[in-house]
Amino acid sequence: MSTTTSTSMPPPTGQTTAPSFGLGIGRGLKLGFSRIKLEVRSYFRQGDSVFFTFLFPVVMLTIFAVAFSEQNFGTEEEPLTAAAFYLPGMIAAGLLLSGLQNMAIDIAMERSDGTLKRLAGTPLPVMSYFIGKIGQVFVTGVLQATLVILVASVAFDVELPSEPSKWVTFAWVFVLGVTTSAVLGIALSGLPRSGKSATAVVIPVALVLQFISGVYLGFSMLPEWLQNFASIFPLKWMAQGMREVFLPASFEIMEQSESWNLPGVAIATGLWLVVGLIMTRITFRWIRKDS
Repeated sequence: MSTTTSTSMPPPTGQTTAPSFGLGIGRGLKLGFSRIKLEVRSYFRQGDSVFFTFLFPVVMLTIFAVAFSEQNFGTEEEPLTAAAFYLPGMIAAGLLLSGLQNMAIDIAMERSDGTLKRLAGTPLPVMSYFIGKIGQVFVTGVLQATLVILVASVAFDVELPSEPSKWVTFAWVFVLGVTTSAVLGIALSGLPRSGKSATAVVIPVALVLQFISGVYLGFSMLPEWLQNFASIFPLKWMAQGMREVFLPASFEIMEQSESWNLPGVAIATGLWLVVGLIMTRITFRWIRKDS
């Protein structure tokens, strides 16, 4: 009688593979954290990514601050410079660019050039891959936010908040925002059909969100229906949380609900984080179904 033994074989080239999310948590964490350094180094070696994601908020803040340097965005009793007015929006935009835009394009490119296919044939757990990617977004996001704040403070004399509570708010909005953006970027990475089309698919989405979420235009300037539409998406809430940190208290009445509504910021952004995790769990593949 012959005995047939079952062996684990790598999937044939082109076959869709669903990632395993539960292989050795301790080992996966160790491998994931070791990949963060690799991902950060790779990120800063890409000149286009550095400019269009890392430096872009700084460039835009500088343009707006210089172009509207003579304009008062506050009141006669409480003047506000253009740099101070645009600072919170640019920080929020940086979270979206470093997370959603960079992550979606980067993973789509890696899927297209065969990097993910090669990783699928290694013992690397998908959890480790995600830790490396999200860790890279967190590190570059911290550096980016620090640079934007330094430029605003040093170059344009923006007065930073002195209350510790403001910086506590900044910290949790930042961590929640950058994590949500990164997870949504991973989920969105499956939408482009190839690496070449990734920028054409992802950048317009990110750009439209910035315009309707109070980044480049004052949110109160938008029509009510557009404000309601923007409130569906997380960037509006991230920008609102950052406005609470950096803008004077008198600006609170200009918000949609005439309140900073920090609980709403946490709930809306947290819901999108859950949606992103579910979408990623269901849709992420090392190899596209139609490859």
